[in-house]
Amino acid sequence: MQSSSETMSPPRMKLFRRAFLRLAVGAAALAAVSHMARAQSYPARPIRLVVPFPPGGAYDLVGRPLADKLKPLLGTVVIENIGGGGASLGAAAVVRAAADGYTVLLGGTQTHLNEALLKSRPLYDPVKDLDPIASVAANCLVIAVHPSMPVGTLKELIAYAQANPGKLSYAHAGVGSIQHLTGELFKSLAQTPDIVQVPYRGTGPAIADLVSGQVPMGIVGVTGPLLEFHRSGKTRILAITNPTRLGVAPELATAAESGLPGLTVTGTIGLLAPAGTPSGIIERIAQATRAAVAEPSYQQLLTDAGIEPTPESSPEKFRRSLAADVALWTPIVKALGLKID
Repeated sequence: MQSSSETMSPPRMKLFRRAFLRLAVGAAALAAVSHMARAQSYPARPIRLVVPFPPGGAYDLVGRPLADKLKPLLGTVVIENIGGGGASLGAAAVVRAAADGYTVLLGGTQTHLNEALLKSRPLYDPVKDLDPIASVAANCLVIAVHPSMPVGTLKELIAYAQANPGKLSYAHAGVGSIQHLTGELFKSLAQTPDIVQVPYRGTGPAIADLVSGQVPMGIVGVTGPLLEFHRSGKTRILAITNPTRLGVAPELATAAESGLPGLTVTGTIGLLAPAGTPSGIIERIAQATRAAVAEPSYQQLLTDAGIEPTPESSPEKFRRSLAADVALWTPIVKALGLKID
């Protein structure tokens, strides 16, 4: 039995093909118009900004004032803290959300590294499941100890750890976090494999236990409150992982200056959306983010906390930055043999 297309005459076949092409073009045009209409009417309701750590850390310090700065540009931005899994749980919640611009992640280096490099069964694919919008800031880590520790420099800490195997532990923001990775890298470079890692659900809880003396050592993200704890003698920062000294705390030596040049670590913090979010909405948020980060008051707030603002970002710049971070850490993670599942 012949199909209808096989029995069509050549003229009728041409008409059929033309009609089909017109329908296909029309459908594509309708889809494009729909995307444009959504971008032009966006936002029509509050935006949910997921911070994948509990309050008290660098991500929260960056995110909460950013939400306030975005309000005149995008309307209400509601912060939701979803901690756990070294940022994985919060990021996974955003990946599962509708790709409509109303759920955005404050992620970055952290949310890419643990899923891309450390898990055999990742909760999401950071490259395929998240669309970069813009970076907001870059921050480094600190190596700090409780004042009761009999050390005043990074070299003294290393000597103490080597002389007291198994007696030292360090706090960090969670298994798979960049703080955890940096801690294990420190142990490898310092030849102190017996230091025990103690995971927390975020930087805030880790700092709280460091200050109270529940844990003798911490490798955590720099924050304004942590710098104040150092200045008041409630904790002692021995070194920072930044390439250069911080302008707000020039007395703090870098790890490289302290004898560990391989311990230069920074992380990027920025906004990401569920994959498939319309490009017009992505660009709208990116423009608003650039304007917010360019505000002097916001930049000063970050700088005072030892965090570097990145006002000249874009979706593509942020994408390249995250790819470079994963490439940088890949050989380190392999050399350390780290896996978290």
